[in-house]
Amino acid sequence: MTLAVYLPALLSLLLVAVSRVAVRHAPPAVATRGLALAAAGAAAAYTCCLGFLALTLLDDVPPLSALDHLPGLPKPVPGPVALVAAALLGWGAVRLVRDLRLRRDTTRRLRAAGTPQADGLVVADWAAPHAIAVPGRPGHVLVTTGLLRALDGRERRVVLAHERAHLRHRHDRLVSVAAAAAAVNPLLVPLRDAVAYQAERWADEEAAAQIGDRGLVARCVAKAALAASPVLALGGGSVVARVHALRRPAPRGRWTRLLVPGAVVAGIGLVTLVAAAEFAALAAAWLGAA
Repeated sequence: MTLAVYLPALLSLLLVAVSRVAVRHAPPAVATRGLALAAAGAAAAYTCCLGFLALTLLDDVPPLSALDHLPGLPKPVPGPVALVAAALLGWGAVRLVRDLRLRRDTTRRLRAAGTPQADGLVVADWAAPHAIAVPGRPGHVLVTTGLLRALDGRERRVVLAHERAHLRHRHDRLVSVAAAAAAVNPLLVPLRDAVAYQAERWADEEAAAQIGDRGLVARCVAKAALAASPVLALGGGSVVARVHALRRPAPRGRWTRLLVPGAVVAGIGLVTLVAAAEFAALAAAWLGAA
């Protein structure tokens, strides 16, 4: 097998790098969807190529192990490489299951916090200031009394508009896709974080459009973050970046900003097809000799 089987891992790093630049001025809705799809595609290709490498371990299992001495058979990858690939596959599977269980258990606990009112709102008597979009059928917004006490009436409207935007556009699905991709391919962790950030920006922009006051939304984002954790809010880059973005006009870029990341994903898919063809030829040669 040639270099093609290793390229999806290397190109994942390139995808992360170009995506950071491409989404800088892209509309959050475009960026969230595009990055989630890119992460999913890159993770699928990475997993396939690890599978190709790991399956070459079968040449050490009878009856294939008896064919090692035959001349003319294409040689699989070195054993240590195949073992590392198998270990990475197993590690990724464990990480994926752990992430899925954590998300499932967290959602169950949040749904158990109370029964939604007619407007899809649950007010939990918790001191910690939080507002959470709880996915489901139907989804609802969970707001704690700690946060309600920290905000005035207009700011509460901002929070509800923000969380309802998460529910309306099913941001939980996009964030979960990116998280699953990063679980199986840790090189994509920056993309996972970028999708989560862009989903927050998307909800910020939806709230700003509904309320009609970008400055108010910016102040509300900062105030809610400070109420939750003053130290984290002051040093948290994502909160500061969201506030700065809301201080500027709404982004008006188009999907064309994601053409470069899309080209990288297409390249990852192409080299994966090449690797698949090489693996198929290798498998056919060995199985034919058996």
